[in-house]
Amino acid sequence: MTPANTAARIAAAQLRGLSRSRTLVQAGPFTGLLAPDGPQFLSYAVAARPGEPVEDPAEVAAALRALREVFPEGTLRFELVDEAAPGAARALAGAGLSVTLRVPVMTVARDALVEPDPAPGVVVSRVTTTEHRLIGDGIAHRAFGGLGEPVAQAPAPDAGAGGMVLAWVDGTPVAVASWTAVADGVTEVVGIATEEEHRRQGFGALVTAAATLVPMTEAGVDLAWLTPGSADADRVYRGVGYLPVATAVHLAEEPAL
Repeated sequence: MTPANTAARIAAAQLRGLSRSRTLVQAGPFTGLLAPDGPQFLSYAVAARPGEPVEDPAEVAAALRALREVFPEGTLRFELVDEAAPGAARALAGAGLSVTLRVPVMTVARDALVEPDPAPGVVVSRVTTTEHRLIGDGIAHRAFGGLGEPVAQAPAPDAGAGGMVLAWVDGTPVAVASWTAVADGVTEVVGIATEEEHRRQGFGALVTAAATLVPMTEAGVDLAWLTPGSADADRVYRGVGYLPVATAVHLAEEPAL
């Protein structure tokens, strides 16, 4: 599969998976995904036709008008896989939006996944209780600067609906990683975080590999993907087999003064 085809597959799976839990706003080459009960950062727009170029400025302008009617002022954002919607990021930038993030999209297949051996006293387990889900959310909350308050929520009933793993050291939870609901054999590994005092000890690799392996073995995933938030994270993900295949581009509209 070519990088462009992989990118389109990821974007299509992302759209299909998020459509289950979002209010959809169709706007030409884009689809707005509104999270009515979630924090604002969960609402954004993606490519509506993964694999097709976005070339018509008039169509983009009309899409922006439609999306601005439903997104609160100054909150319209786009999360794109650049190669899955050629021209879209350029067209949006030309319409006045600012690029806020440009990072690799990294993927791994089952036969390329490297599973690190845990050190003595370290256990990685799948989260199956609300209590442990809240613990994992708390680790991520602290690691990402307080982004999104932890909320007591029962874990998904099966791996295909998404899930979480925790790494424990002698009974103390130290790291977390999650995967999203599976769509068309694809999942995104997200929320990879380690408590500050336990960083650079291999826990990120352990939970990343575990959060990739569970949906692969239990939910038919044959393509997992993620985006690194730093050069250190990039090295960790490469260490368990992930390699870059595309580029994620996020754009946002500046609030009016």
